[in-house]
Amino acid sequence: MKTDQPIVLVLGATGKTGRRITQRLEAAGLPVRRGSRDANPPFDWEDRSTWDAVIDGVHSVYISFQPDLAVPGALETVQAFTDLAVKSGIRKLVLLSGRGEVEAEQAERVVQNSGIDWTILRASWFCQNFSEAHFLEPILQGELALPVGQVAEPFVDAEDIAECAVAALTQPGHTDRLYELTGPRALTFAEAVTEIARSTRRKIDFVALPPDAYRQAMEQEQLPPQLIDLVMYLFTTVLDGRNTPVADGIQRALGRPARDFSDYVKRTAAAGVWENGSPT
Repeated sequence: MKTDQPIVLVLGATGKTGRRITQRLEAAGLPVRRGSRDANPPFDWEDRSTWDAVIDGVHSVYISFQPDLAVPGALETVQAFTDLAVKSGIRKLVLLSGRGEVEAEQAERVVQNSGIDWTILRASWFCQNFSEAHFLEPILQGELALPVGQVAEPFVDAEDIAECAVAALTQPGHTDRLYELTGPRALTFAEAVTEIARSTRRKIDFVALPPDAYRQAMEQEQLPPQLIDLVMYLFTTVLDGRNTPVADGIQRALGRPARDFSDYVKRTAAAGVWENGSPT
């Protein structure tokens, strides 16, 4: 179907935010190109030969880098993609960035210095980590053990991130804006698990592990060393209290307050995710 509407490319289209952004754009009747290894044409951050076909004819891009902007080589890859995007005539870049990550802020500057319209969405821990990621299975088993103590985190709902991204991609007023996205209150991981247990009426314990013990557990599971290093960096460096303060990015971007963690818990519990493990 031919259309005069600009094509939006969503990188990481199968991820927590990309999937929600794609659904919203398609529901609005906007042309969307999915950027993932399984899409047609495929997109792979590690294979730059796939980039040209995916960005051909695209007007705007949502950039979600996998696995994280903190991994070695991420900055150079984002720089190369941004250079190609500018050369290809793309007019708008929306970058999902990591809150409190020096490496992510370096990637932000790449996009900010691109010379084209940009918006930065700076977020940290998603609410959905408890229901769509590696926290889910331990919660279903009744015990979540992590290398973190009493540090509080203002968990942000991926639904809010998606709405901010869609607004930045499709509406005026978001040019050259950096939005720091958080929930409206900070909770410790233990408090978050308690809310989930209360809502599901299940016994779910939270255990604070020493970092060395957690690393050893991941090594025993034979996880890739790069992934282990990333997880430990996020828990022991980024999760040191620097991200505890609540920010107003969602209010600024959408003109409404951020969704609360309790709203996410009620919605997810009602969907039965923590009973049978089926993702929302």
